[in-house]
Amino acid sequence: MNSIFIPVVIASIVVWGIAFYFRSRFLLHMMQLEGYKNKNFLNWINEFKHRAFYSKLNLTTFLALILIILALVTKNGKLVGVSALSWCAFIMLGIKFKKEKVKKDLVYTERAKRLMTTNIIVNIVLIIIAIIILVLTVENTYFLYLSALLFITVTYYLQPYVLYLSNVIVAPIEKGINQKFFDMAHDKVRSFDKLKIVGITGSYGKTSTKFLTSTILEEKYNVLKTPESYNTPMGVSKVINNDLNKEHEVFVVEMGARNIGDIREMAELAGPKIGIITSIGPTHLETFVNIENIMKTKYELIEELPADGIAIFNYDNKYIKKLADKTFKEKILYGMEDIENLDLYATDIEVSETGSTFKLGDKEGNSIICSTQLLGKHNIANLLAGAAVARALGLTFEEIASGISKVEAVPHRLQLINPGTGVIIIDNAFNSNPISSKAALEVLGQFKEGRKIIITPGMVELGDEEAEANKEFGRNIAKTCDFAILVGKNRTKPIQDGINEMGFSKENLFVVASLDEATKALQSIVRAKDVVLFENDLPDNYNE
Repeated sequence: MNSIFIPVVIASIVVWGIAFYFRSRFLLHMMQLEGYKNKNFLNWINEFKHRAFYSKLNLTTFLALILIILALVTKNGKLVGVSALSWCAFIMLGIKFKKEKVKKDLVYTERAKRLMTTNIIVNIVLIIIAIIILVLTVENTYFLYLSALLFITVTYYLQPYVLYLSNVIVAPIEKGINQKFFDMAHDKVRSFDKLKIVGITGSYGKTSTKFLTSTILEEKYNVLKTPESYNTPMGVSKVINNDLNKEHEVFVVEMGARNIGDIREMAELAGPKIGIITSIGPTHLETFVNIENIMKTKYELIEELPADGIAIFNYDNKYIKKLADKTFKEKILYGMEDIENLDLYATDIEVSETGSTFKLGDKEGNSIICSTQLLGKHNIANLLAGAAVARALGLTFEEIASGISKVEAVPHRLQLINPGTGVIIIDNAFNSNPISSKAALEVLGQFKEGRKIIITPGMVELGDEEAEANKEFGRNIAKTCDFAILVGKNRTKPIQDGINEMGFSKENLFVVASLDEATKALQSIVRAKDVVLFENDLPDNYNE
């Protein structure tokens, strides 16, 4: 035994290192997708235990532990080598070497590297502490080794919680680094005296409105906008520090929130003079709890505007209407419903499968016909928000109409795609909600030819309202679609209930486990002139 003891120890260390790498890399990816928020990460562990503690891992870890415990209980030194080598074999068998097919891979940002380094250090420190305790309490070298093996097996298995601990430990460092970049951005954006800053928030429609507003404003100004879905303090700080310069005349900032106070922090950073609330509805209810907290948070943007600031409200939204009515700063109300009380509105709306036309009017009696390639009535509301900002910044109706005609569909937001195969694709895969899903089905229903097919995993982050919202979504699918392909057998149960409630043909309903399976199901039914709607595409941390 003595001759092979050291090689066995080395082998077990190597195996632990390999297993730790693959397990911690996957968990770091999930932590990154959860925004490095510990509460969100714990929620992910609880909801997706089958991914954090998958069956193969459970089985092999259990067998490895049993072998070590048997060797310890029987106190048979001859079993040490056999148990240790068997442990190595079981741990290796439990590793997921094959990388999951993901939509957004792990990005080794500086923050990710710091967390991974901290996690390695925490694991090593825990192991060293355990070994010190064992050295003081266990006399037999072989059994000391087996006891250490037992400990590292448990820490390996409980790695999600060790990563959580590591994130707690590194939090003060991250806070200091973030504050440094935040302060730099705060000072830089205020060094441009003539810069016009526009803040956009809402439960949904923020990103689309940002892109549309920027396109319209480019008729007159040099515009910088936050890219993609950059809507956090650190994301906006990065844009300000790296991209903003003296040539920019307008800076359009998207502001997202998951908690009360988030919008206030964003407004304190960017210092907007114009603020837009596009929508308020039941999103992120797992953190906001109720609609009143969402209203309070979105209104933080208006509260942070200077005394001479301009507040822009979507007056068609019943929640925003309440906020607008209590606002005494200069304000612009836009919409399509309560025209006599609006400053800017759309009438004579014609929405087709190729785009939309409408008359843009204001309370002074000015009007102009606008055309856009965008699909859906809700996109006209987003265009009105952009037009309201343009009016506040001095653009004429002619410049606004010209800008609207140049607006292109925002990727993955009711984006019409014709791949030339005879099948039309409507890509609405970005972050579905009750309003956008309903609008997407309305657009799908406007196509005159072909069968209508939807592929969707449903809606998430709606709190207690999620099940009922998805059930209603299912009812609307049954009214509009000829075929439905649902991704996620457990998550889509409320949608299935809604669809079945409407007497939808069971032969035309497919429930699959992944997007790959959904694609195969689609290929088995699709034919020329069909229209396929991709509604929502959940991030990798929601995979079942």
